[in-house]
Amino acid sequence: MRSLIWLKYDLRLIDNALFSAVAADQECLPVYCLDPQLFTQSADGFRRCGARRTAFLLASLADLRRQLQALGSDLLVVVGAPASRLPVLCRKLEVERLLTHDEPGPDERRQIEQVRHALPEATSLHLFDGNALFDLADLPFDLQAMPGVFTGFRNRVEKRPPPVHWLAAPESLPPLPAAALALLEPLPVLADLGLPTPPADARSALPGRAGESAALAWLQDYLWQRKAVRHYKETRNQLLGHDYSSKLSPWLAHGCLSPRLVVHELRTHEERLGANESTYWLWFELLWREFFRLSLRLHGNAFFRHGGLHGGRPPRGNGQGFQDWRDGCTGQPFVDACMNELNSTGFLSNRGRQIAASYLIHDLQQDWRLGAAWFEQQLIDYDVASNWGNWAYIAGVGHDPRGGRAFNVAMQAERYDADGRYVATWASLP
Repeated sequence: MRSLIWLKYDLRLIDNALFSAVAADQECLPVYCLDPQLFTQSADGFRRCGARRTAFLLASLADLRRQLQALGSDLLVVVGAPASRLPVLCRKLEVERLLTHDEPGPDERRQIEQVRHALPEATSLHLFDGNALFDLADLPFDLQAMPGVFTGFRNRVEKRPPPVHWLAAPESLPPLPAAALALLEPLPVLADLGLPTPPADARSALPGRAGESAALAWLQDYLWQRKAVRHYKETRNQLLGHDYSSKLSPWLAHGCLSPRLVVHELRTHEERLGANESTYWLWFELLWREFFRLSLRLHGNAFFRHGGLHGGRPPRGNGQGFQDWRDGCTGQPFVDACMNELNSTGFLSNRGRQIAASYLIHDLQQDWRLGAAWFEQQLIDYDVASNWGNWAYIAGVGHDPRGGRAFNVAMQAERYDADGRYVATWASLP
């Protein structure tokens, strides 16, 4: 059997069903497609993937390639749309099976169908679950009957917890098809994709390194060495430094780390050292991530509509207010600090994201989708479900039963930055 693995948001060996599925194959080629549409600036001035996230992606691909080479395999990275590049590869290499993970987003699912229809007759497409926390079949409700409010979802899941299965990394992999050896080239760099190299900023709250190897090292350090998870709930709303939150989100977003493995390690930590409010709260946040993923799968394109899931009527502004907000020039020091951090590092605390989103929507009366698109471009840890789900939540067109969240920025600054250190740190771009 000759297979091709199409990698997307699953840049890891541990808990990757695709690599487990080819253990007995005769030949296999792992492939990643860098779609130029993601990196090209649109007419409205946005890129779907900015330079900082792309740099993290490329470094994660390099780490995965090193790991695959150690197992006797390799990684082919091609620039081009999957629907044009993958069928050609399958035909050239006489591939019998194309394996990939299913995705919750409508654009991603549409792309999978485009690939399916373009494949040669001799190649079959096989979709796997595995990037989610739970298998759909194990949920205590049918997806169509999923509770529309997070609290209801959490209560149902915790009353009848679905099993959390994970897969060990493969000990070896099938060799590459002989004809694939001539296709292997050095990985692209940012300039190949028309992107500049973003400068490093020592103020960044992120650990910095990309890829599965770094993710596993950080998880080990966070849970077992520093045991920082044990005060997660008390520190998660802080704004400065590496330790105030788990910082797992970039690796989860790119699939360098499986949420199932995180839960397994968290449960092991609780068994050995005891559970507390903070260890529970990390689980709580992983449930939020899963809730948004399932909601995106259920509601599809409604997730991105101006009126959201329920036909709401949030502001439609698209003017100077958005430009000032985007550039960190609103004149509101706390909001500007948040945007300076985002634009300088590709990261922003959860508290900062909520405050910045609320200010754009409720104070500046701008269209929430503009903010969501800017975050999509800027964030290293961009995740389609969490990003758009949270923005809709703040705008009152998502899953918030209270009809949106409007924050008093002055009160938030007094509560979370009483000494002004955060604003002083991020008063300006580099």
